[in-house]
Amino acid sequence: MAEQKHKHGDMDITEQEQTFRGFMRWSVNIAVACIVIVIVLAIFAR
Repeated sequence: MAEQKHKHGDMDITEQEQTFRGFMRWSVNIAVACIVIVIVLAIFAR
């Protein structure tokens, strides 16, 4: 089998970091939008 040993920290993870940043940015934006919508509905609901 493979004789290579994994060395922690060797892999280039820039793509994963950018993807995670984008995911977190969209998640926060959607959460803020949902909160704003709920507040607006609470204010104007009759």
